[in-house]
Amino acid sequence: MSASPEDLLAYLDALGVVTATVEHPPLFTVEESQALRGEIPGAHTKNLFVKDKKGRLFLLVLGEETEVDLKRVHERIGGQGRVSFGSAALLEEVWGVRPGAVTPFGAINDPDARVRVVLDEAMMANARLNFHPLVNTRTTGLASRDLVRFLRATGHEPLIAPLGQPAGVE
Repeated sequence: MSASPEDLLAYLDALGVVTATVEHPPLFTVEESQALRGEIPGAHTKNLFVKDKKGRLFLLVLGEETEVDLKRVHERIGGQGRVSFGSAALLEEVWGVRPGAVTPFGAINDPDARVRVVLDEAMMANARLNFHPLVNTRTTGLASRDLVRFLRATGHEPLIAPLGQPAGVE
């Protein structure tokens, strides 16, 4: 059974991670998030659940405006061949979240560390980051260093890599 948002926040609290959570209407896209989030401090993100040709799973965590070349990102993350998006069923099975609520916090639901979490280097330069806490009706902010601490505590050593590219570059 997947962790609830309350389970997640209690886990973060037990790690000594300071968070701030805001409730809002359901958000499914970056555009909806930008329109409805109000004044939530920190960097806002997008998360891409992908798999490589050998079926290895990755979560790419980037700034909301960052463009990523899905035809070549496997070269930066250690994937075998081009990546494609994982299915909604696989996302729920492995990460315990539904599309629209994809988040690095899903690591709490992956005790076997089947998913490799890849954090964009540029995003990690932000002091504070925001993610859905397993549901898309809330946004939780925390220090970027605390995201790394959380991932390590769940058995997910993150890879920090330059995932993005300048806008307009193909």
